[in-house]
Amino acid sequence: MEYFEIGNGVQMPALGFGTWTLRGEEGRRCIREALEVGYRLLDTARMYENEDVVGQALRDSGLPREEVFLTTKLWEPSNSYQKAKADIDRSLKTLGTDYVDLLLLHEPYPESEEMYRAMEEALRAGKARAIGVSNFNQEEYDRLEERCSIRPAVNQVESHVYYPRLALQKALAARGTRMQSWAPFTEGRRDVFHEPVLVEIGAAHGKTAAQTALRYLVQNGIAVIPKSAHRERMEENFSIFDFALTGEEMARIGQLTDGVSLFGWP
Repeated sequence: MEYFEIGNGVQMPALGFGTWTLRGEEGRRCIREALEVGYRLLDTARMYENEDVVGQALRDSGLPREEVFLTTKLWEPSNSYQKAKADIDRSLKTLGTDYVDLLLLHEPYPESEEMYRAMEEALRAGKARAIGVSNFNQEEYDRLEERCSIRPAVNQVESHVYYPRLALQKALAARGTRMQSWAPFTEGRRDVFHEPVLVEIGAAHGKTAAQTALRYLVQNGIAVIPKSAHRERMEENFSIFDFALTGEEMARIGQLTDGVSLFGWP
């Protein structure tokens, strides 16, 4: 595993496991298997309605709490300082933990500043080790960053080989904020697994197109949180730290970008 520092000495795994859509006993099984494979970052959110499942799977694993990096997110129903403050505690209770490693604001809201103020207080109180945002474009990030007292440690956004957003990544890095990719495989909106350039480059390293797509992001300093319900795919996605892409290969993959969001995020 490779790690990225996200401020205050907090080390975040470069590769994590996304839990969007994973619910109930099947979700619990998938998350347990991910932990067995070796994943040590679990990404959830209040919006996902599965914080209880994530927490239970972590307890089932028998792993010490400090070995697993937990991320959760506040969303629109927490749209005030008081609601956000209460919902942070509610998330901790649902997850069955005293703290999360990363607490994010799920997307920009009119009340983002007061919600973020509650998150800053949670950080100071030890209820979160780091705080940040999700789905903030450059303008939205700049607006919040100018008004907050603790700079976001992470901005989790849509990022994949067709829309890597390297300019945003560089701008965030200059401010000390790490970019993290959701939907690194485009959630099926493009056939990244059979993209000829990725297939060809991957074959040169004995790797798949999927592994190559993840490696491209990580080598650009972007953390990734792929999701899969299948153990063999979990293992495949996890095995991206035993090879490196050349500068020429990185440039070829970079030519795949068309600069267009597949999910309609501005």
